[in-house]
Amino acid sequence: MPQDKLDLADWRRRVGDLYRLSGADTLRRFRQGRDELFRSHPQSPLTPQARQRFSGLRYFDADPEVKLRCRLEPADPGDLLEIETGGEDGVITYRRAGHLRFELGDRPCRLTVFSLVGYGGGLFLPFRDSTSGSETYGGGRYLFDTVKNTDGLALELKAGSPDVVIDFNFAYNPSCAYDTRWACPLAPRENWLSVPMRAGERVFA
Repeated sequence: MPQDKLDLADWRRRVGDLYRLSGADTLRRFRQGRDELFRSHPQSPLTPQARQRFSGLRYFDADPEVKLRCRLEPADPGDLLEIETGGEDGVITYRRAGHLRFELGDRPCRLTVFSLVGYGGGLFLPFRDSTSGSETYGGGRYLFDTVKNTDGLALELKAGSPDVVIDFNFAYNPSCAYDTRWACPLAPRENWLSVPMRAGERVFA
């Protein structure tokens, strides 16, 4: 229905506004804003029943150590990567746009950044870590998806430079973490971290 399309556009705009917050206490205000959208917006991934008893999303404490400066290194695009969502979107096709290398607890890590084919050319970073399935959603989380405006605070970049800053305090659950009616592309094996990432959103209760 047309109203659903307008509501979805409004949801994405409001989410994008949260990723443009600045100034003091940004993370707390960001999380507070997400809670309000989940509680009240018609495009909330929560069911109407879940919204009635919703008391807020669960997060790890803020951790300045997971705001990391790194560089988007070239990646061999290789074969196109196809991920089955299990829903109406069917198979979503990606290209590898590059790799981000960084260290966590003195352990080297690498994550692939994907570009979605036929989806606006945006950058997308899904990942899993050793907390997935216990402290965090078993299917993994997203760090950013530029097409859906979930990137401004999680991915700092400058035109003409491969150097970026990523912030895992803004890692968030895909919609399928909240209700089975949603289907989401999840992190491929190459984006499974062997270390714990205790930052960002926790498993939904």
